[in-house]
Amino acid sequence: QVQLVESGGGLVQVGGSLRLSCAASGGTFNSHNSGWFRQAPGEERQFVAGITWLGGSTYYADSVKDRFTIFSDNAKNTVYLQMNSLKPEDTAVYYCAVGPPSWRIGERVREYSYWGQGTQVTVSS
Repeated sequence: QVQLVESGGGLVQVGGSLRLSCAASGGTFNSHNSGWFRQAPGEERQFVAGITWLGGSTYYADSVKDRFTIFSDNAKNTVYLQMNSLKPEDTAVYYCAVGPPSWRIGERVREYSYWGQGTQVTVSS
């Protein structure tokens, strides 16, 4: 069973940056596709970014493209989400998730098997 622990969330002003981390135990990121999702109050959980198990491909939601970057460090068994130029609409709980290895990066919640507990990101204007 893979266990995921996110960290790095917090309060930041508009235009600021944060880096979220997702550390895994019981499994490795180089044998799973990984994704970051977010959920704002009253809304459904939505895809933010994903990376294939070998780190060769990434995919982003249009709302974060060119601002967010997902990358992995296999030596640390950690996946990161670098968030720049943050906007108030980025405020949400951010979740890390892993799923089966695939050349295609899934955007749906049901395509991921294991989830972290989430970390709050709040962007103040």
